[in-house]
Amino acid sequence: MTIPLTSRLIADQPEYLSPDEAAAMIPGMTKGALAGLRFTGKGPKYRKPTARTVIYEKSEVIEWIEASARRGTAQDAVA
Repeated sequence: MTIPLTSRLIADQPEYLSPDEAAAMIPGMTKGALAGLRFTGKGPKYRKPTARTVIYEKSEVIEWIEASARRGTAQDAVA
C-alpha cells in the first residue's frame, strides 16, 4: 500500500502549540510563567514567526519536560 505524498507531508509536519496550549501541558504552569521562562532562556524552545506570535513545537515541550526528571531533591537533572 502506498501512502500519497500529500498525506506523508502532512504527517511529517510538527505540531505547534500556542503559549496557552503549551502551558496547559505542564501542571501548574501559567502563560505568564512560561513567558518568564522565555525571557530568562530557561523554558522550552519556541519560535516567533511574527513580532507578536509565539509558538512551541509540541515534541520540544515534551523533551523539555522530560529533561527536568529528577531522582531525588539533592540531584540535578537525571541524564
